[in-house]
Amino acid sequence: MDTRQLKTLLAIQTHGTFAQAADVVGLTPSAVSQQVQALEIDLRVAIFDRSTRPPSLTPEGLQVIEMARDILRREEDARASLRGDQIAGTLMLGSVRSSALNLLPRALVQMSQRYPDLRSSLRVSLSANLIADVAAGRLDAAIVAEHVGIPNALRWSPFLREPLWLIAPKGMEAGDPIELLTTRPYIRFRSPVPLANLIDTELSRLGVITNDVAEIDTVGAIVTCVRQGLGISVVPHVALQQPEDAKLARLSFGQPQVNRQIGIVERTVSPRGEIIARLHAVLSELCGEYGVARPTQK
Repeated sequence: MDTRQLKTLLAIQTHGTFAQAADVVGLTPSAVSQQVQALEIDLRVAIFDRSTRPPSLTPEGLQVIEMARDILRREEDARASLRGDQIAGTLMLGSVRSSALNLLPRALVQMSQRYPDLRSSLRVSLSANLIADVAAGRLDAAIVAEHVGIPNALRWSPFLREPLWLIAPKGMEAGDPIELLTTRPYIRFRSPVPLANLIDTELSRLGVITNDVAEIDTVGAIVTCVRQGLGISVVPHVALQQPEDAKLARLSFGQPQVNRQIGIVERTVSPRGEIIARLHAVLSELCGEYGVARPTQK
């Protein structure tokens, strides 16, 4: 097994056929087929089911794909380290589907401008899946909300601590928040994420029974519905970044006002630690007054 075979395998997986992969890696289709057969013999598994057209990956083949990605990324990291360049290679990053996700593309663009040899690969998933992937080494780091289930081998560093706001449509009289919550149509954030639980917990603590008019699983869609006058809702500050959001009535939510945190989870010992620290700094800067500096690691 050598890295040329692994690169060819990933080309097949990416482009769908042996012939298309051959064009990408600069080989003939027969040479590509020979590389795959040699890899199968070496690993003693069938990577492709050749009874289908085009050949499809077997369950064992999917495992080999994951192994190939890991080996090639480690090779890339080792080459960067030997060159003395710690800000190079590919950063495997995950993120929850959060309103804070709109900060991440801006941060990655800034990182690529500052460090042209650095590439990133982003995957969006649930917090629990991302934390497990970071722990297993499938991801270098992930953007997740404050979470109770972070293993001891991982470190979570917040870059954002922001308030939650009760928002109402333009023109709606904004008086006492409790009165609004009990008398106005309410759009509930219904999602298996910490933010939804944080909001519901505070509503329960306040003894508020809302008049739900809708249940929506994305914060962006909730803000749009409030703009259109459907009802009121509770959202984090970072969700209110569009010019038209300035027209919404905005009241403190909670007594005292509730805040939520978003941060980066990473392994406590990581070869990508320096890159992750710099990404944290960029994200914190983009968060403005609500940005949180990375604590000094002892």
